[in-house]
Amino acid sequence: MTVAKAELGRHLFYDTRLSVNGKQSCASCHEQAKAFTDGKARAIGTTGETHPRSSMSIVNIAYTPVLTWANPNMKQLERQALVPMFGEHPVELGLSGKETEVLARLKAEPRYQKLFPEVFGNAADPFTIENVTKAIAAFERILISGDSPYDRYLNGQRNAISVSAKRGETLFFGERLECFHCHGGFNFSQTTDHVGKAFAEIEFHNTGLYNLDGKGAFPKDNQGTFEITQRAEDMGKFRAPTLRNIAVTAPYMHDGSIATLEGVIDHYAAGGRTIRSGEFKGVGSASPNKSSFVKGFRLTAQEKQDLLNFLKSLTDEKFLTDSRFGDPWKTNSTALNSTRSQ
Repeated sequence: MTVAKAELGRHLFYDTRLSVNGKQSCASCHEQAKAFTDGKARAIGTTGETHPRSSMSIVNIAYTPVLTWANPNMKQLERQALVPMFGEHPVELGLSGKETEVLARLKAEPRYQKLFPEVFGNAADPFTIENVTKAIAAFERILISGDSPYDRYLNGQRNAISVSAKRGETLFFGERLECFHCHGGFNFSQTTDHVGKAFAEIEFHNTGLYNLDGKGAFPKDNQGTFEITQRAEDMGKFRAPTLRNIAVTAPYMHDGSIATLEGVIDHYAAGGRTIRSGEFKGVGSASPNKSSFVKGFRLTAQEKQDLLNFLKSLTDEKFLTDSRFGDPWKTNSTALNSTRSQ
């Protein structure tokens, strides 16, 4: 990967020409200020179709061996980039059947007339869908967050986090709450891979969010890895996301159905969610597929605040505002001086 490839990928990531209506881009569902999520319960595509799941953070995605909420087979960023562009169930960017059209749009842009040949100059035609996905993946791999107050605390700045957050750290990593089992390691996610690991960890969990029939059923459009494996025990299993920058990524869970971090803590404290009426009525804590780590716990009001303060200490403000990861079409932060074509 080169700097030039990542820079090309940054332009493509923020380019609305990569949507059928010319109004959305990858960044529409992955906003930097929200740690590359979008603040919606569920993402909305170019045609107005609502995605069954929320937009997952792509922070530190280079260290993640599987890339979506619930597809254990999706392991390459280049392949994953094709899904929002060309997928039809649901429609996101809506480019299915528009490959020739979208490449023509890119070829007409002066910046790309320089960037594509610079990066893919050995190709007979540098403007291909494959090269588009390679460049976007290169940009996504440099979205590295690791300078939160908690990181600085671990690196020796003992006053980087509050006394309350330090108490929250003890709670988080203790057996009483069990948080660290699914959100451990430097990326606060069990599913990680990096230099020095003997093997990539890939785990999916049912957290007792739904139990529609008393047998562990989840809503039909959102059944986790069961949709891929068709194994009953995989019903409602989803990947635990990174907790880095978690305070800015509300709402929470795979379907955005918990509005606040306080609500997430309450969910786990109860050992699962109880929905008392409506189409999703059920006692999640009684699901036969629920993870053994979701067993419930009690917290005092102060302990709950301590845990919240620890989670908030994982916010990397520098990353959220770093111009290297921002929209090059709105700023002059790139080395190229041309303006965007209209």
